[in-house]
Amino acid sequence: MSTYTDEQVAHLVDGTLNWETTFRMLSMPKDNSRFEQYLKALQAKVGFKERIVLPLGPHLHIVQNANKQWVTQCDCGHAFCDYRENWKLHAAIYVRDTEEAMTEVYPRLMAPDTQWQVYREYYCPSCGTMHDVEAPTPWYPVIHDFEPDIEAFYEEWVGLPVPERAD
Repeated sequence: MSTYTDEQVAHLVDGTLNWETTFRMLSMPKDNSRFEQYLKALQAKVGFKERIVLPLGPHLHIVQNANKQWVTQCDCGHAFCDYRENWKLHAAIYVRDTEEAMTEVYPRLMAPDTQWQVYREYYCPSCGTMHDVEAPTPWYPVIHDFEPDIEAFYEEWVGLPVPERAD
């Protein structure tokens, strides 16, 4: 049995849960059904039918598509690539590498020197949602944040059956 209702978890996901309940949720150990409730709340918010396997960010997920493949997908339904690939290489990228572009973010005298640092902003090419920002040196390659071990996460952390995958 869950400590919290599906409605409370949905409000937590939306950012509309009252502070007392939020604090209590954060302070106590998670019960066994919380991850399932979280996925259910996320699934209710998106406009696609593919099953969310693992959330990667506020609007970015690993989903199981109709062919039982796991792909990285935006809330809008745009599929970037296989979850093991770097989704950023399939995103729309805006690089702030000029003084003018940097001063859109920072006041003129507080902006980084573009010879030493640039900003790379990664957007969904379909809906324009910004999914990530990096601040590397100009010559540094696109960063692949991580490749999750979904099988281990499901088996060892949440104790649920691993979603089926074609491979």
